[in-house]
Amino acid sequence: MSWPPIREELQGIEPYGAPQLDVPVCLNVNENPYPPSAAVIADVATAVAEATATLNRYPDREFTELRKGLADYLGHGVTADQIWAANGSNEVMLQILQAFGGPGRTAVSFAPTYSMYPEYARDAMTNWVAGRRHEDFSFDLDNARSLIAEHQPTVVLLPSPNNPTGTALPHAAISALCEAAPGVVVIDEAYGEFRRNGTPSALELLPAYRNLIVSRTMSKAFALAGARLGYLAAAPELCDALRVVRLPYHLSAVTQAVASAALRHADELLGKVDEIRAERDRTVDWLRARGFEVAESDANFVLFGRFPDRHAIWQGLLDRGVLIRETGPDGWLRVSIGTATEMVAFQDALLSVTAEVTR
Repeated sequence: MSWPPIREELQGIEPYGAPQLDVPVCLNVNENPYPPSAAVIADVATAVAEATATLNRYPDREFTELRKGLADYLGHGVTADQIWAANGSNEVMLQILQAFGGPGRTAVSFAPTYSMYPEYARDAMTNWVAGRRHEDFSFDLDNARSLIAEHQPTVVLLPSPNNPTGTALPHAAISALCEAAPGVVVIDEAYGEFRRNGTPSALELLPAYRNLIVSRTMSKAFALAGARLGYLAAAPELCDALRVVRLPYHLSAVTQAVASAALRHADELLGKVDEIRAERDRTVDWLRARGFEVAESDANFVLFGRFPDRHAIWQGLLDRGVLIRETGPDGWLRVSIGTATEMVAFQDALLSVTAEVTR
């Protein structure tokens, strides 16, 4: 036996993670570039101080108050018993695969899609199958129906808006998937708050489909990436199933306190969303005006290309102090939407790099 005695399918695999580099302009992990205000910081600090006084005791295992707050925030008739939360939407997704996947079961998605999905399936010992989207990254419903009929997945994972393309799913596609899938259909709305006007949320479909799960996160629009709080809305029996696989007291008292305090300031924390949307649309227009291909985006990032050597472009930007993400289909790059100043720095660097690479 080799040492260490790691599972065979994990041998030689590098851990997931975007580069964490100290650069002037960091636009690679889809963070909200605007930090919390002094008022939010003060309320969070007070909440954490109160929680600290009880740290000799285990936290509320059912995170009752937080679930109520998240249900109120989501609206759409969602109740507290339809809410589940964990340490980031990553843990939420892993718990879904642990509960509804497993040996002898299959999870499917449609590429390009979030690169962590196959890792969740691997970690939960679930077979992974990836279908394809159309060339313009729109959803191929006929292909999806065929794949589901063939593999009978117990879990279907789909981001909307999609990561890394930013493409949103129409309600008709979500409904068709819920009707076709024998298991749960997870619509991952991590970037849902950034949708363009008129793009609906899958939350509207929850009453119609008992197998629908809609996940969200506080890492993006809420500017709480450091707090690690993801959550979902689903039928109560699906939330009950997730209790079976959770670790004991998986949400700390501090995490619950921070998230609940943030929800009290939801309007303020989400106050920059419209500004980020506008900057995204300006970025799309700017890139297209200069001849780049750009995917339609309902998120706080933009996928653009195509480059014969995308790594050379990525490296050239980094050399100029701008970090974006080398991800998605070959020839494409993804840039997170930062402040107006950061986006100007990105644009200047991109023009400089492409002029150098193509001359």
